[in-house]
Amino acid sequence: MFENYDVTIDLGTSNTLIYVKRKHIVVREPTMVAKNLNTGVIEAFGIKAKNMIGRTPEDIVVIRPMNEGVVVDCETTTAMLQHFMELASKQTRLVTGMKWRKPNVLVCVPTGITSVEKRAIYLAVKQAGAQDVQTIEEPLAAAIGAGLPVQEPAGCMVVDIGGGTTQAAVLSYGGIAVSSSIRTAGDVMDQAIIQYIKKHFNARIGEGTAEEIKIDTGYAFLAPPDEKREVTCVDLVTGLPKTIKVFSEEISKVLSNSVNCIIDAVKSTLEVTPPELASDMIDRGIVLTGGGALLRNIDTLLRNETGLPVHVAETPLDCVVAGMGRLLDIDR
Repeated sequence: MFENYDVTIDLGTSNTLIYVKRKHIVVREPTMVAKNLNTGVIEAFGIKAKNMIGRTPEDIVVIRPMNEGVVVDCETTTAMLQHFMELASKQTRLVTGMKWRKPNVLVCVPTGITSVEKRAIYLAVKQAGAQDVQTIEEPLAAAIGAGLPVQEPAGCMVVDIGGGTTQAAVLSYGGIAVSSSIRTAGDVMDQAIIQYIKKHFNARIGEGTAEEIKIDTGYAFLAPPDEKREVTCVDLVTGLPKTIKVFSEEISKVLSNSVNCIIDAVKSTLEVTPPELASDMIDRGIVLTGGGALLRNIDTLLRNETGLPVHVAETPLDCVVAGMGRLLDIDR
């Protein structure tokens, strides 16, 4: 089906990954752009843009052209993708010595989005330089990347927790039988931490610091009461830098609303799953993918709440793009 496709793109809210056929992942960059508000000129893309957060003059802002898995700024998304595809082309030439022709691209889309939102992703990739564009739903790609036997008649379940969305899906016979998607994921967790620091410490932190706190200190539950981290922030009264201490136990409570939303989404998906497929979950369980799968103890909590085996994929951040890549490599 995809024998004529050369490239896959995981266009995520937080990160963009590009896989080139037979060359594996060649681009892994934050989905961010630094733009000059006065001139409209884009100053930086990806990691360079992310490193500019909080360090730029007022006329330069760092923006995310994707939000909750969909395009919110078509022009900027296209420019960003052009840049990333040029990076992929350079990497390919370094390996093969051959010039990269205009590629046919397979790109993922969140399940449950509207036709307009899906069209926006298609056009952004097309205008960025793709010859032809085909879309695939993220949960299916994630399941393939995690090594699940999606082609078999028995059911298997994947929960992909990204930056903008969490998607739960039961798959069978190579397709999605049942799915649900909520716009509660990593970004919402980061914002909850930002608001907590503001309310309880009267201080301000950026999105990058909030993400670091989540990764280093966050637990889905059973957080060690004595585990803590020092955080540098800005006092909202004096405007001066200060250092505070946050404990894993309190961050766990901050994240609990988001975590509970994810648990409820998984349960609601299981509730509408046909009994014949639901029974397969007892042996096969649930596989977690996406960056949110790395939140400590989230697999244990989900196991306790559903009574099913729960496993974190070996490389959860790469599952979507790797799954699409496998489709290309299978068809060669």
